[in-house]
Amino acid sequence: MSMIPSFFGNGKSSIFDPFPLDPFRNFPFSEFSRENSAIANACVDWKETPEAHLFKADLPGLEKEEVKVEIEDDRVLLISGERKVEKEEKNDTWHRVERSSGKFMRRFRLPENAKMDQVKASMENGVLTVTIPKEEVKKPEIKSIDISG
Repeated sequence: MSMIPSFFGNGKSSIFDPFPLDPFRNFPFSEFSRENSAIANACVDWKETPEAHLFKADLPGLEKEEVKVEIEDDRVLLISGERKVEKEEKNDTWHRVERSSGKFMRRFRLPENAKMDQVKASMENGVLTVTIPKEEVKKPEIKSIDISG
């Protein structure tokens, strides 16, 4: 494949596509593609501090009642919810729709040092923060042994 832009019969230019066999690329804007874009737009940062694992998810426009935070059996943090489609009035004319809507779900397998029974979540200004404290790392006990002789 060439990195040089080329033109096809549809009048649109095309640049090198590293995923030429993407089965969803040419599908019309459907419920499925809207859900995929919503999943992709649920951006989550995971930071580990000496005391805890911190997850921050950007969920603009959502209320805390529209978001679920769960811990699955195998130490998996599950963040899910749904962005509702704005109600359309009969006389409305949309000029652009860029905000995604639909269900989203993100899963993170947590390490052994996570205290699964002390997970806390809060939401402020469209940012969900999940805090999972860590087990204290026990330093190995060193015992001196007298050398006889």
